Amino acid sequence: MNNTSKQIGFFEKYLTLWVILCIGVGILIGKLMGERMEVITSLEIHQVNIPVAILIWLMIYPMMLQIDFSSLKNIGKGDNAKGLGLTVVVNWLIKPFTMAFFAWLFFSHLYSAWITPEEADQFIAGAILLGAAPCTAMVFVWSYLSDGDPNYTLVQVSINDLILLIAFVPLVQFLLGITDLTVPYGVLITSVLVFIFIPLLAAYITNEVVIRKRGKEWYTQSFIPWFKPYSIAALLLTLVLLFAFQGEQILSHPLMIILIAIPLIIQTYFIFFLAWYSGKFMSLPYRICAPGSMIGASNFFELAVAVAIVLFGINSGAALVTVVGVLIEVPVMLSLVQYAKKKRY
Repeated sequence: MNNTSKQIGFFEKYLTLWVILCIGVGILIGKLMGERMEVITSLEIHQVNIPVAILIWLMIYPMMLQIDFSSLKNIGKGDNAKGLGLTVVVNWLIKPFTMAFFAWLFFSHLYSAWITPEEADQFIAGAILLGAAPCTAMVFVWSYLSDGDPNYTLVQVSINDLILLIAFVPLVQFLLGITDLTVPYGVLITSVLVFIFIPLLAAYITNEVVIRKRGKEWYTQSFIPWFKPYSIAALLLTLVLLFAFQGEQILSHPLMIILIAIPLIIQTYFIFFLAWYSGKFMSLPYRICAPGSMIGASNFFELAVAVAIVLFGINSGAALVTVVGVLIEVPVMLSLVQYAKKKRY
């Protein structure tokens, strides 16, 4: 048996450090430029900020390229079907509602002495956007590090993305309605089309064309990795822009990031352990249970950031919550990877 520990990539491993640096750079830029930052926010088409939209596309498209569309044929076979059933129930019937509950509990009640009702509504909205989008890309990393079944991971990501196209809009609309926020339904649909359906379709076409011409091995080992630096750079530049506009609020309320992080961390651990022990109860093999638990605990934060910006603006509380989701993602998920490997059965 090979006991060599699998290693996460350099940039992925220290993503939290890069995020912290981007927070600092963004705050500094925002303070130095002041009102001149409004020039960037004015570059919009139908409420979509053009620079941010380009950056988000650069994030999402490479991640969509990792989906193996041919793996869908394995959906109904043996333990795969049981694992998919569990992840669908946890991700779509439980996770969005527990996220909304924890956000409501903390932001509207436990934190009522520190934040206004308007800020609470914004923070709840950002948390809901995170909770309604299970992970698409980083779950491949978590599955790899925890020795999960790569084929099953591909299948569950594909299924969750297909469900995302159908369920994300009505689910978010329903949950945001609870917070008494008026959401332009058409804008939300447009966001899903622009940031999910179109890059997913583009990835599918790319997948078919490149594999046919160069082969699957070249596609997975050379073509996809070529995009990784651009995807990470786009993520970090997006964070710089976000915090450039959030700088004044953060400097005025330095504890706000910590307050936002607490319910997000609780939700992450809650969903993981719910899926993990449910999978064990269902007698799922470890290599299916591990990635099945990771996908719900992790979030498709690129989509959440994109929709938060489109719906509420780049300098909104909702966008800030989704960025804090990025901030806590790596350290929390790495702790869950270690837990899964320690409790491997």
